[in-house]
This record gives sequence, structure tokens and C-alpha cells, in this order.
Amino acid sequence: MKIGILALQGAFQEHVPHLERLGAEPVFVRLPQDLPGLSGLILPGGESTVMGKLAEKYELMEPLREFAGKRAVWGICAGMILLAENVDRDQPGLEVLDIEVTRNAYGSQRNSFIREVCLGAPGEPPFPGVFIRAPRIESVGSGVTPVALLPDETVVGVCRDRVMATAFHPELTEDDRMHRRFLDMAAGGDA
Repeated sequence: MKIGILALQGAFQEHVPHLERLGAEPVFVRLPQDLPGLSGLILPGGESTVMGKLAEKYELMEPLREFAGKRAVWGICAGMILLAENVDRDQPGLEVLDIEVTRNAYGSQRNSFIREVCLGAPGEPPFPGVFIRAPRIESVGSGVTPVALLPDETVVGVCRDRVMATAFHPELTEDDRMHRRFLDMAAGGDA
């Protein structure tokens, strides 16, 4: 299975070992012609405004929207902001996931933290959530399901059909559970 990683800016390289360990072939996506043949696409953490502007410059916005309508897409931190329909400031985005987010809601780079995240299954060990200038999910719309919660029940991960978004960075841990979940979504084929 080939999984794309948007490689315009940000933490795209860090996903490669996770995907390879789980038997997927990572493919860096920089142009529209890189999308055909992919089973899924990861929009990594980084700087959402820069990613959005570069996606516009390289005429990727509409192809990415179309891809998100057919295949699995996972937005992480900045990638979640790109997917969100409502963001607290005007910037380029895909607007394909009915969530409202506030950028950098947990503070600056030096306010980064690691917190246990509950992935929902009873008895499942907590996930080590790495939060770096993380966005906060303010609200979720119809059909969007929380899939990751902080201990105080703050939603930090959501899913709708085959579009998933997390405010934390699973690629910065050794835990493959979130990548495995995404690969399971991607294996589902066309919507």
C-alpha cells in the first residue's frame, strides 16, 4: 500500500519509519501528479499557513480536496488546521472536516508538552501525546466522532468517514497505533 505524505514543509520525514514498519510504502507528495495510486495521505505537522500557501502555489489545493473526498486523509497538528472548515484566522485551507480549531491554543513552542491520550478502547494503554504549538478543537460538527481525548475529556483527535485529524504528533513517538489506525482506514478503498 502506498501512503502519501505532503512534503511541502514540516515534519513529513518522521512518518517514514512508522509507515515502513507497518508495511506501507511512503511517497512524498509535492505536486498534483504525486497523488494518483495512493491509498491515503498524511498532512503532517508544521506551519499551516506556509503549507497552505505552498499548496496554492503548486496548484495542489483542489487535487487535495478531491483526494480527501475519495481516500483516507490524516491531518496532524498543522494538517488538522488545513482540514478544518473553521479556523480562528483567515488562511488557505481545504475545509473538508466540520471542526472549528484555534491555532497554537496550548501556547508557544516552549509550552510544548507530552500528555497521556485516551484512544477510547477499554483497557487500552494511554497514547503518549506530543503537543507542539498545538491547535485546540473548539467544536465538532455532525458526523465527526472524537477518537482521542485528554484525561479531562478534551477532544484532541477526531474522525469522519476516512478523514482523521489529531492535535498531537504520533510520529514523534515509538507508538504505531495511530499510524496503524490510519492504514486500516486507507485499506478501505474508495468511499
